[in-house]
Amino acid sequence: MGNVLASSQPPPKDCFPNLPPLPPIGDVKPETVGLTAETPIITEPKLYNDKIENPGPMEDLHKKCKDVYPVNFEGARVLLSRGFSSHFQVNHTLNLSSVTPSGYRFGATFIGPNEVSNTESYPILYGDVDPSGNLNANIINQFGKRLRSRFHTQIQGGKYMVSQIVSDYRGSDYTASLSVGNPDIFNDTVLLAGQYLQSVTPQLALGAEIAYQRAPHIPGNQLAFLSVGARYTGSDYSCSGTIGGNGLHLCLYQYASEQLQFGVELETNVRLQESVASIGYQIDIPRSEFVFKGLVDTNGNVGAVLEKKILPLPFTFALSGLINHNKNNFKLGVAFIIA
Repeated sequence: MGNVLASSQPPPKDCFPNLPPLPPIGDVKPETVGLTAETPIITEPKLYNDKIENPGPMEDLHKKCKDVYPVNFEGARVLLSRGFSSHFQVNHTLNLSSVTPSGYRFGATFIGPNEVSNTESYPILYGDVDPSGNLNANIINQFGKRLRSRFHTQIQGGKYMVSQIVSDYRGSDYTASLSVGNPDIFNDTVLLAGQYLQSVTPQLALGAEIAYQRAPHIPGNQLAFLSVGARYTGSDYSCSGTIGGNGLHLCLYQYASEQLQFGVELETNVRLQESVASIGYQIDIPRSEFVFKGLVDTNGNVGAVLEKKILPLPFTFALSGLINHNKNNFKLGVAFIIA
């Protein structure tokens, strides 16, 4: 479950797309699709504590499982990142692809001086722009200790394609969120979503989401639906699920060892009358700075992303491959990151 933007199409099974993750202060890395400038080192898991804590936002209900899956890319990509201080960084990206737009993009990230923890500081401003003026921009700020807001916009061809604001209020054992997407009083379009996730026990969290969309292309000019979700966290595994008018979404995450994690996912869309099951896994070799992610699903897709940090140089090499056996289609991607 996530978020759906108020676009020209009927709402898919999710509500609003997840915004990019917050970059940590003092070690800001450029945002890349399926790539990281540093290879993570896995430690012994502690998926829950003995006391009830904040469960996070509803949109992150399946995050543990989703993070195991690779994010494939196609073509060639070179990314150069340079940090001028712990608060400011710029990056240059050159992308050659037959799927996504090719060309050069300039990006920048600024992190403000308002430090709320050892790893978080606000406000955060980051985005990128291409020579044609197409812009992606994000602003994240925290007001007090509990309220955090995120604003995201996309401008293409001089027109606002996407505008979205999400506010999360984090209590001691719950998170309440409100999302507003693409409000337009002239075209009478908007999408609203309210989410609530409550920790019932240290292992169990229950939540619900209600979404409302208004647009001229929708029968009756408006649509609303309700969905509920739950997550159970064990010592080394996590189970999560959501069910609503659009369908069913189930996830299982398992921490097998320091080197291996895997996830299983089942998505059923009632409107499209289709179901997809998939298995993803992640292999980490910390001493070799090596990460490998793979997936297999029932649509005939087999994909993988390999990342290798070349020490002592500040280089990361990434290789992506995705083949669809049903469509006899293959996509290959190569990336080189200097950070």
